[in-house]
Amino acid sequence: MPEIAMKTIHEDLIEIKERIGKIEHILEEDYELSDWAKEELKKARAEKKSISHEEIMKRYA
Repeated sequence: MPEIAMKTIHEDLIEIKERIGKIEHILEEDYELSDWAKEELKKARAEKKSISHEEIMKRYA
């Protein structure tokens, strides 16, 4: 493989590694949900979990 192609691949891999490191850092942070988000989560959990085929057809027909 030509040296230029290897160098490009190496630089791309370094960039990917840096981006993954940033993503890992973000995922490790402890974030608190806002009051709005907590209310939305409560509503979503209270919703019916399954919908019949007939209900779907009524909604989108």
